[in-house]
Amino acid sequence: QVLVVESGGGLVQPGGSLRLSCVASGNIFSIYAMGWYRQAPGNQREWVASIPNIGDTHYTDSVKGRFTISRDSAKNTAYLQMNSLKPEDTAIYFCNADSLKRTYWGQGTLVTVSS
Repeated sequence: QVLVVESGGGLVQPGGSLRLSCVASGNIFSIYAMGWYRQAPGNQREWVASIPNIGDTHYTDSVKGRFTISRDSAKNTAYLQMNSLKPEDTAIYFCNADSLKRTYWGQGTLVTVSS
């Protein structure tokens, strides 16, 4: 079993930055990748970025050049650095951890981009 907990959301003005954190605990040795998704009001959940244990990071086109996903293995934590935020980035951001058996999801953290 893996527990995933996100933090770092909040209200930010357009053009601003936020860093989201995602801490994984439990059977962390089963995790082979972590990622971020988001769900805006009235929309389906969409993939944002992912980072495997080994290999390259990947981003959805709308955040390339603005968002950076990273991991600190010693802290079992994944981060999403979000710069140049836009109102359309407003959403609940969810972190997930992929294992061979299943994907574990956090409860989400709300990001609101508004002036």
